[in-house]
Amino acid sequence: MSILDEVQGDLRDAMRAGDKSRVGALRLVLSELQKAAKEGSDDELAVLRRERKRRVEAARAYRDGGREDLAATEEAEGELIAGYLPAELSEAQLGAIVAQAVRDSGAQSAKDMGQAMKSAMAVVDGRADGRRVSALVRAALAG
Repeated sequence: MSILDEVQGDLRDAMRAGDKSRVGALRLVLSELQKAAKEGSDDELAVLRRERKRRVEAARAYRDGGREDLAATEEAEGELIAGYLPAELSEAQLGAIVAQAVRDSGAQSAKDMGQAMKSAMAVVDGRADGRRVSALVRAALAG
């Protein structure tokens, strides 16, 4: 079962339950998945990651603007989208991946951070935020 089919099923269930906020969020996700499929992209996970990132950034912007109500809505949509994504890596798992990437890339200093990041992000494959990976790579190269 593809993610698109799963979202469509969840949308039908939310409509039957009368959950308006969930219906709205699922319709947006469904629309983006259908648009990507129409454009020839088969990477549903990339679409979901992009949409989740948009929600997180929007929530941060709303919070900075003092709009807690809108930030909470965006965060709820982001959590809903995250439910369709593979589980995030734990700090220990991510630390092990970063340590291996630093060793494999031969990175020695902050100048070599790009090589280590490229190697680490290939293994992480979207199961962790790039900021988390960057912070761990930076820490590993610093000492």
